[in-house]
Amino acid sequence: MYKNFIMLRKNRSSLGRYWNEFKIGQKFQHERAKTITAAELQLFCELTLNDHPLHLDAEYAKSTEFGRIVVVGTYIASIAVGISVADISGKAIANLDYEKIVHHRPVFIGDTLHAETEILEMRESHSKPERGIIFVETKAYNQHDELVLTLRRHILIPKRK
Repeated sequence: MYKNFIMLRKNRSSLGRYWNEFKIGQKFQHERAKTITAAELQLFCELTLNDHPLHLDAEYAKSTEFGRIVVVGTYIASIAVGISVADISGKAIANLDYEKIVHHRPVFIGDTLHAETEILEMRESHSKPERGIIFVETKAYNQHDELVLTLRRHILIPKRK
């Protein structure tokens, strides 16, 4: 996996699109998918100082309504955004904001996530004419095609010269 990640980074010019290559209403079914592992969840919890037992303690999680460890929601949001980079934000200058993040159902260790993104709005930058802003909604699904997360964000992207 790490080797594929490095290969992708070396070919940065093929990532994403320029602002003027997007259209309102355009939808992208992202090709990449991600299976959640216990080791990655533990590392994410350590990195973010999230020590809630629902995410780390199998015995505790058994006593909850979920009956097992639940993956941290911010990890799911990060994965959804990451899955979309190749199609949406690979040329981005910046993600300007994230809004309306909705967790529709829990995600568990072993679940495989895939995502889709729709272009909701577009506008040119008021201060820099060589840039534009897209407003997108990304939806993440588990391996059963059940919606697990929706998030929206504004992305600053250069125009093609």
